[in-house]
Amino acid sequence: MKRALQLAKLGLGHTNPNPLVGAVIVKNGRIIGEGYHEYYGGPHAEINALKSVKEDVIGAQLYVTLEPCCHYGKTPPCVDAIVKSGIKDVYIAMEDPNKLVSGKGIKHLKEAGLNVYTGLLKEEAEKINEIFIKYITTKKPYVILKSAMTIDGKIATTTGDSKWITNEKSREHVHIMRGCVMAIMVGVNTVIKDNPYLTARIDGFKNPLRVIVDSRGRIPLNSNVVIDKSAKTIVATTDMMHYKKVKALSDLGVDVVVLDKLNGEVDLKKLMDMLGERGIDSVIIEGGGTLNYSALKEGIVDKVMFYIAPKIIGGSNSLTPVEGKGFDLIKDAIIVEKLDVKRFDDDILIEGYIKK
Repeated sequence: MKRALQLAKLGLGHTNPNPLVGAVIVKNGRIIGEGYHEYYGGPHAEINALKSVKEDVIGAQLYVTLEPCCHYGKTPPCVDAIVKSGIKDVYIAMEDPNKLVSGKGIKHLKEAGLNVYTGLLKEEAEKINEIFIKYITTKKPYVILKSAMTIDGKIATTTGDSKWITNEKSREHVHIMRGCVMAIMVGVNTVIKDNPYLTARIDGFKNPLRVIVDSRGRIPLNSNVVIDKSAKTIVATTDMMHYKKVKALSDLGVDVVVLDKLNGEVDLKKLMDMLGERGIDSVIIEGGGTLNYSALKEGIVDKVMFYIAPKIIGGSNSLTPVEGKGFDLIKDAIIVEKLDVKRFDDDILIEGYIKK
């Protein structure tokens, strides 16, 4: 099953909004076939594993990270192919979280006479599919808040300089993360200050949808996210954006979406609802302190990733990753749990999940 999980991860950035799935076929203690879900709409892991086998699979064992499908979608149901192949035992890491189909694939296999075992490395399987699990059960995107800061908690100097706080390896990891999600979101202040492209500059990964939160229509028409066509751009705004600005952006190919206001700003929950309805299963927020605070306060964030560099810049007016009003009491603080720590040379990445 560990090998199946390794294979599943090879689909990162290519299967959204489908899950990551790996499959391994074993006979007489030997791996005789393996496969994974390679791209959205393509053959499922079980089918690719069966196709890779060069010998008889009758009586073999199948290890798969997600319950095999039993319905027609982009491809025929996998359970039929598994039963037809002659495989005897099926080991499944996790059931399909989709309540409409959960357990039905397992039931089909059992009714066909196969031995089915579930829960092997379940937690590991759920972790690699945390995006899929949230989206398929809520139709809302999984939201990751990412920030890079100094060891004294600053994201920029008093002059606004922030290039570069973290090292090259940390920045490369960020680009990989961008390639693994369907959208990247920043506030208009970041666009005005940094004029970023917001692309995934890593071979083999596609660029995410760019989402700019701009309540009043301040985005420059010559900014890179407007004129660069290597990725699509949505500007989420309110009725405070002048209609001429809406038209100008639309004429340049930008998708302008007018949403309800919350405290005079774009309602981020409504924005997430809209993105989910459009099939966007995941968003990484790379905004400044204002957007980060709003996202955390409105409760749309699922996971945080803080890259910390061994630098100290000080300054009472230096920018911090989370600004806004803040919380008056420690007991009201947002709790981050299930922490994990990674190193990129001297930089440290701390990631964890927002306690709901």
